[in-house]
Formats: sequence, structure tokens, C-alpha cells
Amino acid sequence: MERRLSGLAASTGLAFGPAVTFRALGEMRRAKGTVAGEKQALADAVLASLEAVTALAGSLEGEAADIVGFQAALLEDDALTDGAYTAIEGGAAADIAWRQAMAEEIAGYEASEDAYFRARAVDLTDIRDRVLRQLFDLPEPTTVPPGAVILALDLPPSAFLGIDWSRGGGIVLGAGSPTSHVAMLARGRSVPMVVGIGSEWEAISGTVVVDGVAGLVLTGPSHESIERARRRAGELGRLHEQAELRKSQPASTGDGTRIAVMVNVASLADVAGLGPETCDGIGLTRTEFLVELALRDEATQFEAYAGLLRWAAGRPVTIRTLDAGGDKPIAGYTLAGETNPFLGLRGIRLSLRHPDVFRVQLRALARAAAIGPLKVMLPMVTTAQELEQARVLLDAVLTELAAEGLPHAKPAIGIMVEVPAAAMAVASFDAAFFSIGSNDLTQYATAAARDGPGVAAYADVLHPGVLAMISHVARHGAAIGREVSLCGDAGGDPRAIPALLRAGIRTVSVSPGLLAVAKEAIRNVDLSLPDEGA
Repeated sequence: MERRLSGLAASTGLAFGPAVTFRALGEMRRAKGTVAGEKQALADAVLASLEAVTALAGSLEGEAADIVGFQAALLEDDALTDGAYTAIEGGAAADIAWRQAMAEEIAGYEASEDAYFRARAVDLTDIRDRVLRQLFDLPEPTTVPPGAVILALDLPPSAFLGIDWSRGGGIVLGAGSPTSHVAMLARGRSVPMVVGIGSEWEAISGTVVVDGVAGLVLTGPSHESIERARRRAGELGRLHEQAELRKSQPASTGDGTRIAVMVNVASLADVAGLGPETCDGIGLTRTEFLVELALRDEATQFEAYAGLLRWAAGRPVTIRTLDAGGDKPIAGYTLAGETNPFLGLRGIRLSLRHPDVFRVQLRALARAAAIGPLKVMLPMVTTAQELEQARVLLDAVLTELAAEGLPHAKPAIGIMVEVPAAAMAVASFDAAFFSIGSNDLTQYATAAARDGPGVAAYADVLHPGVLAMISHVARHGAAIGREVSLCGDAGGDPRAIPALLRAGIRTVSVSPGLLAVAKEAIRNVDLSLPDEGA
């Protein structure tokens, strides 16, 4: 019998195929050996899991590699296994000891007030099951048939990355969030995904239709529904192919308004195989993972920034200064023990607290600016004083470089607008440019965590209050002749693009995988026509 289940659209597109259910391992048990034998079994299982995760991370690039790298870091941390070894010494079998130890860790992450740690609970669940599969000598659950629809309560990023999506398929989650890591990965690979359908995912079997446009899941579809889904999937596929063919063409709305479309990157690897002519430059460079490994290594940072400028071939490159804190902790740099890191010391607040580290990054940026049009973007700015303090440090760095005779140039310095107070007081900032971080602006304005499945429906960039702030910033930029761009997930979301353009946004920056889709969505907007949704 055909049924429609409503959820949240997390990745656009349409897929239909056989349901394949991913469940956590059941209460399997292994025969208990000696204490020494159980300790060795667990050690071997953890090592094998670490090797598998490390190999997977090595085959990936950019943010995908960083996500899986988090699991590798956890598996390398002895603190993760200490509790299990203690339980084994107390008489528990390796699998029981491991389950108990991980249950405590997972519960701690799930209970955290920090949305970052709550979202990472799924990574811990994945680690738990990886080690258990090694203990029970079970295969990895990645051999799914082509075009299958994966059903799960939640899906770890590593499980997603282990599946071959080149031949189609989709995802349906009982929990999950449109802003989760796996949703981000799904959008980058054009895998249709619906999340938040509740406990009904457990009873789904047979053929499933996933409508990632409307946020619907169809179970037990009739022949007519399957044929309709087949036609729509074909139409969407053709539209996607058309978009890819036109990816290198400029993006203009139906009435001829030119929209600049740039890309978000974390390193040069993110644009491997992408020609610079396909975009208008780099609108956001996340430096967290680079700087974490080279906090005081000016040469390494300079080479990374220089590589991006050379790739851009004269197009502007915007590099965000270290945005640590919140969901990006850095050992020895960020403040430990904050009850709510998202409302604590992060972004420019931390940079100004660590001027020695900040000066290293500013020196590398100023030196790279001699190669091409580099723009420096300050994250999490709340007051005009923060911008001025950063400008004083930059001027001091420029004086140092001149005295040392090193080639350099003064980059334009702008701010990210992601704090509602800054958005509403944007006129108080003498910034060279403004870039709206829609992810954080939305979560702060709607009081809904980006990765919180229970409040995912609230964290909507199309909320009238969020759009009003975006429009306010865009109008200010137009009035004083300063560029206003948007570099959050909303910039690559076809559902949000029409409203963003009508709010006054004329530059968006998106992940490279969404470049073609974003441009095509822009071409489908006619700003000369009345807004039907108004």
C-alpha cells in the first residue's frame, strides 16, 4: 500500500530504488577468553579500524577528509579505550567492555550543550560499530546494490563516503539534520536525501521513492508513482547535465542581472580538476585545518595562500582568518570547558586573544597579497572595535615586512556578518566588504542549533526575520558601494537562491560541487517579475 512520509529536504533531487537498511549492530556476543587475550583482541580491533579509517581519509580531499580524520584522531586517543581495558580487567569480554565504554562516551556527546559535539555523536557510534565488526569478523556495510536507498536512524559520514554513488541512490534518515556533515556531503555529490521522518524508517522495505525537493518519502509506490518518479528523475538528470554544460558560463538572472558565483574551499585540493574560469573567484577559504597544523608556521601558510591565488589566475581570493572555537576546537588554542562554545570565544575574539598566532597569519596573508587580489575576511565580528584592532595589527605587520624587504601588499579587510547584532548595526563597520555567513546567522537568529535534529525545521534561512537581516546588510552595501556576498550553505540551495537575490544579494559563494546547480538556479530567477511568494 502506497504511503507518503514527510520529512526535511536535505539534498535536492529524486531517487527510487530498493531499500537497504543500516542498523547498529545487535547484541551479538563473543566467547570470553583470558584477560590478556581480550585486551589483545580489542587492541587488534581498534588498530584495524584505525587503519581502515586512515585509508579512507587518504582517498578523500578537503572537508570530506577532515570529517573522517576526526574519527582517526579519536581512535588514536588512548583515553577512548582506557575504560574498556579497565572493564576487561574486571572480568568483561572485549565486546561488552567496548560497548559499555562507548555508551558512556556517546551519551556524553549527545547530552552536550555544544551542537558540534551533539552532531559528532554519530561519529562515535560509527567508531563503536567499526570496532565491533572487527571483533566479530564482520564485513563493512558498504557493499550496497547500485541505486539503493539507504535507510537509517542517522548515517555516519564515513559510511556515506564508503558507498559508490556514481550509479544513483538516495538516503532517508529517521533523525539527522539538513545542516549535518552527511547532508553537506550528499549535496556535494547530488545524492537525494530526506531527514527527520521519525521512527517509521524502521518499517520501510521494498521500493522507496526519495523526493529531495519536496522532503517526501514514498513507500510501497504504485506502478504509476514509480513511472512518474522515473520521468521526474530523468528530467532532473537532464537539467543537471545542462547545468554542468553551462557551468563555465557567467550567471545572470532572466532579466539580465549579473550575479557573481564564487567557490568555498578549505585547500587547493578542493578545486582539483576545476578550472578557474568556471567561477568568479574564491569567496571563502576556511583556514582552520591548515592553521591548526601550522599555527606559527608562516612559510607553510604563505605557500597555501599563494597556491590558491595562482589557481585563481587573477580572480579575487577571499581568505577567512582562523575561525576556531564553536564547532572547530584546536587543542592549546581554543578555551576548554566553555558551557556553550558557539556563544563563547571563537573567531576574531580568539585571534585577538592570541596576537602572536594572529600576526603569523596576517604576515603570510600580506605576503601572498603581492601575488594577486587577496581579501582578508574576519569571522564572528561583533563590534567595530574588533575590526579596528585587527586593522592595527595588519598595519604593524605591513611595517615589519617593509623593514625586512619582503614582497607584500595591503589586502582589503572585510568582515563576516553572522552575528545578528552586527547585521543590524552593519553601518558601524568601516569594512572593505561584507560576507554573510548564512549558517551561523540563521542559527543565532532562530535560536536553533545548526546540527540539532529536533530544531532543524526552525533553522531556516527563509525565515522572514533572517531574510530581513540579509536585506538590511545588502541595502547598506549597495548604498555605500561596498560588496555584500553570501558564503553559507544557502548560497548553493536552489530553494533559497530566489529569496536571497530578491533580498539584494548579488554575489554568492558555494562549494565547488554545487557551482553548476547554483548558476542554473540563478538563471531561473527573473527579478523584474513580482515575487510570487511575497
